Amino acid sequence: MSTSSSGSGPLSFDGKVAIITGAGGGLGRQHALMLARRGALLVINDLGGSIDGTGSDKGAAEKVVDEIRAAGGEAVADTNSVATPEGGAAIVQSAIDAFGRVDIVINNAGILRDKSFHNMTPDLMNPVFDVHLKGAFHVTQPAWIHMREQGYGRIISTSSAAGVFGNFGQTNYGAAKMGLVGFTRVMAVEGAKFNIKANAIAPLALTRMTEDIMGALGEKLDPALVSPLVTYLAHEDCEPNGRLFSVGGGRVAEVVIAETQGFTSASLSAEDVRDQWGTITDREGYEVPANLAEETAMFLKHLK
Repeated sequence: MSTSSSGSGPLSFDGKVAIITGAGGGLGRQHALMLARRGALLVINDLGGSIDGTGSDKGAAEKVVDEIRAAGGEAVADTNSVATPEGGAAIVQSAIDAFGRVDIVINNAGILRDKSFHNMTPDLMNPVFDVHLKGAFHVTQPAWIHMREQGYGRIISTSSAAGVFGNFGQTNYGAAKMGLVGFTRVMAVEGAKFNIKANAIAPLALTRMTEDIMGALGEKLDPALVSPLVTYLAHEDCEPNGRLFSVGGGRVAEVVIAETQGFTSASLSAEDVRDQWGTITDREGYEVPANLAEETAMFLKHLK
């Protein structure tokens, strides 16, 4: 079956090669199973470490590969760490060695080292940045080179409401996750002419990383309900680029970064800011710029 045209038939991935990091369990495993069922060739990357990133277990990735093969799909396991440039390059090389190309990168690997900000230390902060934010750089950049050459690519990065909206005890995680939004938006701008699209998701799901905080709500938050959005964003029919979506429990919504019309004065003073605060923060008529150029155009409109 050939890949479907826009708006008709199932979304299939025959021959498309996808790298999914942190795919030994949770969300990554569900993404992998769904893409494999639809004909994608998978690189299942997982270091097999604990939630805080320590240790490793080469069996985590292999188990998912076995599941995919048992269902008639094709996949290879990769146990390199996303936290170093060498590890990222090796993960992409696994795709090239096994399948000859890479079309899709899903940055899903993550760890948690929660602590209130006044107790945050470098050994809690740096590994979280290394896996979530730098990990996306390390894996996506070597894949990007192939995507540019072939004139096609899809990149999905896993952000979080903890970064976009804030959550106690997660300055490290939140900063890394919001960093991925900026990462995504710039890649969308740079990749557009090469038919490379980059989007981000902020998922809500019951996984190893969230099981202690979800309570009864967890029953409705099957990680498999996040994968349909990821599958669409990974497909050639994907329309959005540089966007962020909240997803969980069967609900999908777009999260937008908007700008109010604001207040303009050529002789702006601190007192103006105080006195015009209502105008500055008035959300009537807000705009949602897609990139820096569009946001700058908003300024120019008011500065004429």
